[in-house]
Amino acid sequence: MSREEAPVIDYEGLARELDAVRAKAEAELGAEDLEHLKKIERWGKVFSAVGYATAWMGPNLLSAWCISQGSMVRWTMMMHHVGHRGYDRVPGVPERYTSKGFAVGSRRLLDWPDWIWPEAWLHEHNVLHHYHTSEMDDPDLVEENVRAVRESGLPKALKYAVVGFYALTWKWTYYAPNTYQVLQVAKRRRSGAQGLQGRYEGTYLGVYNPLTPEGRAFWKDCVLPYGGLRFVALPALYAPLGPWATFSVLANSLGAELLTNLHTFVVIATNHAGDDLYRFDTKASGRGEFYARQVLSSVNFRLGNDVVDFLHGWLNYQIEHHLFPDLPMRKYQQIQPQVKEICERYGLPYAQEGVFKRVKRLVDIMVGNTSMKRVERVEKAAPARVAAQAAE
Repeated sequence: MSREEAPVIDYEGLARELDAVRAKAEAELGAEDLEHLKKIERWGKVFSAVGYATAWMGPNLLSAWCISQGSMVRWTMMMHHVGHRGYDRVPGVPERYTSKGFAVGSRRLLDWPDWIWPEAWLHEHNVLHHYHTSEMDDPDLVEENVRAVRESGLPKALKYAVVGFYALTWKWTYYAPNTYQVLQVAKRRRSGAQGLQGRYEGTYLGVYNPLTPEGRAFWKDCVLPYGGLRFVALPALYAPLGPWATFSVLANSLGAELLTNLHTFVVIATNHAGDDLYRFDTKASGRGEFYARQVLSSVNFRLGNDVVDFLHGWLNYQIEHHLFPDLPMRKYQQIQPQVKEICERYGLPYAQEGVFKRVKRLVDIMVGNTSMKRVERVEKAAPARVAAQAAE
């Protein structure tokens, strides 16, 4: 794979200015941030309620989409930001909205019923993905994860079909097994095993094998709790309304599963994939380079207000989130203009594009039409050199 030249960045100046943005945001944490989180949670609950209130009438797209939207809120907006400790420092926050209380223990099926095991998600996403973004130790490095598809001799039409399959199923064909197995890799490394810490070198779907100890644990922790709730217990509640009602709820639940997979694939898988984004062959050295890498390997979508951001799952502030992952959602709206201005002033490309254009860039990476920009590291420069670059 060819190497690219990355921008030359004044690490110290960049880190100093971004640290100031963070410090101001933290100083302004308050009740409004908690109320905003509760509002977003209410919106998600309304979608779920409408979905299940109408699901018994017959298979239909409206019910399935509402159920799907409720599921998306619980993952991309609630678990994602609360799990990142985004609300831990908000004054007066109840424990259930903190990283120590949300989806923990008996609250798992109340707060975040999903295929993904919360402990595995927190390790794979919060630790490995965020601190090794677009490195080989990043378990979510798309270009590496689909290497077999990119380098295969399959007809292009079949490659696109594979992408479509994953888009509709990726929570249970990628995210649930990948996060679970990456956590097991971490546990083995702690016991002395070697190898990449962020990448499972095997078949993701192998963990579904109930004949292995790991497979049985995966079924107990991930598959049965969510599958039993969503596709058995909830449809069974409608049994008094008759077989058609029960079947309709099941059909709409299955439809919602496909829709939420597709929706989250569109707004998540696109975050760090594209021929205009960078991947790195080394680890960052220092906070300044870490900040630069987060910007160079992330992309924002359209922004603006709670409705737009809600439909994007609040993943449209990916640059700000990767710079400061433990801030509340509302703070990303507030600091985004400042972050963009700082990046532009330091000559740091700030990628922002409509989500559907990003889907095309993502698919081109997955099927091998294009490749990521690849560099060893982001070169450090003195402030005078950066100023000279900006003047050119």
